[in-house]
Amino acid sequence: MEPRVSYLVGRLDRVVRRRLAGALGPHGLSLQEYTTLSVLRARSGLSNAQLARRSLITPQAMNEVLARLEQRGLVLRHPDRTRGRIRPAELTVSGKRLLARADDSVDAAERDLFPGADGTRLHKLLVETLRGTDDSQ
Repeated sequence: MEPRVSYLVGRLDRVVRRRLAGALGPHGLSLQEYTTLSVLRARSGLSNAQLARRSLITPQAMNEVLARLEQRGLVLRHPDRTRGRIRPAELTVSGKRLLARADDSVDAAERDLFPGADGTRLHKLLVETLRGTDDSQ
């Protein structure tokens, strides 16, 4: 009997995480930090809770990630009087530069992981699969 697709997806998730962690290490980034920077590039000004949802981690873990990124000068958080205690986050110039370098390493890791795969077709299939689910954010 062939393994279930859901089992294979779970195994693939573990392999991808390991490979990306290895690609990001030389840049001094964890996978959570890279994901957070990537989310902020696509949508600046998100709150901690919004970033946590989009980065697939808890709000508590996101607080720690943002604190590290802010300490390194990769992210800025400003108080917003109209939003109470919420401190929207945005990338700094240094954050954008580091993210661009890390993207090159992630692109290479993805090419190695999926040799011969048409990235556009695979991306489209994954987006269509996730569309309409709770995790489509």
